[in-house]
Amino acid sequence: MLPSSCDTFVALPPSTEGPYIIFGKNSDRPSDEVQEVVYFPAKDYAAEEKVECTYIEIEQVAHTYAVVLSKPAWLWGAEMGANEHQVCIGNEAVWGRESADGEEALLGMDLVRLGLERADTAEKAVTVITELLEKYGQGGSCLEDECSFTYHNSFLISDRVEAWLLETSGTYWAAEKIQGGNRNISNQYCITTKIDKEHPGMREYARSNGWWDGKTGFNFATVYSYLTTARIESAGSRYCEGKKLLEQRNGHITAEVMMQILRDKDSGINMEGMFMTTGSMVSVVPTDPALPAVHYFTGTPDPERFGPDDPVKKKPRFQSKPDRKHPLFVKHELVAAIIDTHKDRGQKIIEGMRQLEKESLKEMEGILSRSVDEPDLLVDLFSLSVQKEISLYSKS
Repeated sequence: MLPSSCDTFVALPPSTEGPYIIFGKNSDRPSDEVQEVVYFPAKDYAAEEKVECTYIEIEQVAHTYAVVLSKPAWLWGAEMGANEHQVCIGNEAVWGRESADGEEALLGMDLVRLGLERADTAEKAVTVITELLEKYGQGGSCLEDECSFTYHNSFLISDRVEAWLLETSGTYWAAEKIQGGNRNISNQYCITTKIDKEHPGMREYARSNGWWDGKTGFNFATVYSYLTTARIESAGSRYCEGKKLLEQRNGHITAEVMMQILRDKDSGINMEGMFMTTGSMVSVVPTDPALPAVHYFTGTPDPERFGPDDPVKKKPRFQSKPDRKHPLFVKHELVAAIIDTHKDRGQKIIEGMRQLEKESLKEMEGILSRSVDEPDLLVDLFSLSVQKEISLYSKS
């Protein structure tokens, strides 16, 4: 399968309009896959406890932070999310010289969730992810299907202060610190000569494989990418278009601007077809630690859990596929069909959705401008938004 997903963006002052860091990501997945939005509170664990990730079990830490995640419903990890310390992480599939067809290990999506649960800064998330990567490796099918679809991962990670780009190839990796401006990533290596952290054996491994002569300047993307770029041609096009869209609004990037970028179909960033955009996230994180952050998700409430009987957990895996759809997912399917087949009615639905979005953005601007004195009043904010959306569809 050729790389055909996803895109992740971050904008820091002075690219943003105001003292905010804006993070955004599209999750591009199979069109029939359920993407869900879930919240897990902070939790303490006893010594020697384990955590069961998608395919393997690893040691648990003494304390995990509260996280909100956007994730394919069948797996443990996440495409993107944020934690209580306003660390945001999104991952991308990348392919290079190193084979991705290894044994089941940690998925890149597992590493996203583990980074969020265990790190209170972006830089610490880099450390968490790379230490787990070096210990357990990455691997396993990234689709709920018998056909194997595997890849390595890049990660864009931000907090209230800065952002980090982390790119991996097997257990080897390089990371770049981003302190201002904007950055986007697609399904290709982007770190070149500015490397702020790296696997201690990364350069020697490349030299021993004949990818680098050990003498010329080291460029991570050049050394670890394919000799031919044919396989990542579509990713390169989306990367360039995404960079262009960010630069067009440089200095004025807001949540609404980031949403517009994630919706852009001409660039391929908003993907359609059998492999399509199934979920999106935009986060507005004030640099002032006294102010709350706001995280916007397209997605759905937590569907029914399938537990140990889930065919994902049984070996051989993926022998059957349970119905993971929930009420909002079903509504989305019906609305999409109406928009495609009934122009006037579809336009009315779209206008209603945009109006609901504008009202929500305005409400969130008020929250962003002041500290939250009574956080309990916001507990049901997400579920109420879901109810409003379902109600809108029912009236249409």
